[in-house]
Amino acid sequence: MKTVVVLNGPNLARLGSREPDIYGDMNLEALTSQLSKLGESLSLKLSFFQSDSESELMSEIHKATDAGQDVILNPAAFTHYSYALADACKAHTASGARLIEVHISNPHAREEFRHKSVISTSATGVIAGFGFDSYSLALRQLAS
Repeated sequence: MKTVVVLNGPNLARLGSREPDIYGDMNLEALTSQLSKLGESLSLKLSFFQSDSESELMSEIHKATDAGQDVILNPAAFTHYSYALADACKAHTASGARLIEVHISNPHAREEFRHKSVISTSATGVIAGFGFDSYSLALRQLAS
């Protein structure tokens, strides 16, 4: 069974309580549960990891690269300035594995500083603005 790695960046452990008007009222555990069920129906095994640490996220991307696993990444605030994370993503996609950047909200409909992603140029694709469905759409794409 193919494994997809789902990575969540800083502050996403606070889902459900952090700005529910933007991110909704479901928490990270609910997202994990929802995606696990979808993964099973798509014959995919999912591996989940959340960290507020840039280096930990990079390490997880490197592990996925070495294993040839596709990645769904919500880089959160690292989206806008983490060139180190962008380099890890670039190496990942250069290896032939896919990486889909996801966002719960639509960064382009928010503050101007959120409009630029340093990750996007290294991603296979970007899905944003559909709440938790952004992850589901990414997972369905990786299953196809």
